[in-house]
Amino acid sequence: MSLGLNGSDQSSLLLQEFVKGNETFKQTYFKKHETQLLTLVREGQNPRALFIGCSDSRVIPDLIVQTQPGDLFVVRNVGNFVAPYKPDEDFHSTASAIEYAVNVLNVSEIIICGHSYCGAIAALYTSLSATTMVHTRKWLTLGEKAKSMAITALGANAPQDELLRATEQFSVVTQIENLLTYPYVKKLAQEEKLFIHGWYYDIETGAIDYYDPDSYQFYPLSELAE
Repeated sequence: MSLGLNGSDQSSLLLQEFVKGNETFKQTYFKKHETQLLTLVREGQNPRALFIGCSDSRVIPDLIVQTQPGDLFVVRNVGNFVAPYKPDEDFHSTASAIEYAVNVLNVSEIIICGHSYCGAIAALYTSLSATTMVHTRKWLTLGEKAKSMAITALGANAPQDELLRATEQFSVVTQIENLLTYPYVKKLAQEEKLFIHGWYYDIETGAIDYYDPDSYQFYPLSELAE
């Protein structure tokens, strides 16, 4: 029985592109930055921030903020969601990353980054198969509060595009709320040893807005550099 696993003598055209890409990487970027990369091997990682982003292939954390290897500890999932703290022994991928980043790597910043035209947010307004999308349907319940907030703010009859953009931004806020249910995160945040940021990336312009909890609004990230 074939499981769709390719042996060394079988590869797709796409895989061949990846092979060539890795060869280019080794001969160019890796050689140019070899000293820096080997230092990370010897000394281990010491990232400055945990970046919680969406799995969307158009949103590449290191690319959109131009960070270097070792700068970001990245976890990506469908919708850049954070499930509330649940201290049981079930499998919790995102929670495990948060736990490791905060308690082992001692990051000083956590960024939750949503984005425009998010497929996870759009899926909140559609019906998914109860058989083939069972895990996704459950995971997307983490976005329902943001959807309700958007409908309350704009009205159920608002243009779909406006509802989606509002839901994407409200979701960043609600995921921060979920993040603060982690007791060690909340404690360090209250002690101002850990800083939490909500970002919204516009895939049409490349711009990032940040959430200001005092005004409950998003503003251009570029303003922070002024």
